[in-house]
Amino acid sequence: MESKVNMKVVHVNGEILLSASDSDLIGKDLRENGLHINVKREFYGDVKVSRKTLEEAMEICTIGNFVGEYTIKIGIEKGLIDPSNIIRIQGVPHAQYAKLRF
Repeated sequence: MESKVNMKVVHVNGEILLSASDSDLIGKDLRENGLHINVKREFYGDVKVSRKTLEEAMEICTIGNFVGEYTIKIGIEKGLIDPSNIIRIQGVPHAQYAKLRF
């Protein structure tokens, strides 16, 4: 099975942050109209994972930061990302989400 996603999970201030990027975007620096995102390996992770692993991480994480067509498509399919909240920088989609906990 081909791994198309790099991801990293960290605990921050009681939250579980999932950073995920399409693997081919790692190392890119995207800038457009005052927007900037540096798709750093340190933030998005060294580990390439399967779709199943990404989906499992999405279930447990409370905050998500995604970049790339493939990764965001999965977030939409899982109901975590609203397509109307996606921004594009140099044509590359970027989205974030937070789960409310009660």
